[in-house]
Amino acid sequence: MDAIVFVKNYLNYLDEISQVIKPELLQVVDELKEIDPHDLVRPDSYFDSENSARGYVWSMFLKGAKKYSVKE
Repeated sequence: MDAIVFVKNYLNYLDEISQVIKPELLQVVDELKEIDPHDLVRPDSYFDSENSARGYVWSMFLKGAKKYSVKE
């Protein structure tokens, strides 16, 4: 999958995440929606599969969710 397809699918990946997370973490998804996907990948970037592109977005979500995690 090339960068153009990733940019096109970026918001769909975020919508998928928002459907399976706790409501209190939706703020992380909203923050990621503010990021222009063109700034995340170079034009010559390539993902081996759609799953790897989706995993890239999930990893960004998990990094963002850490700041909302409850310290025990």
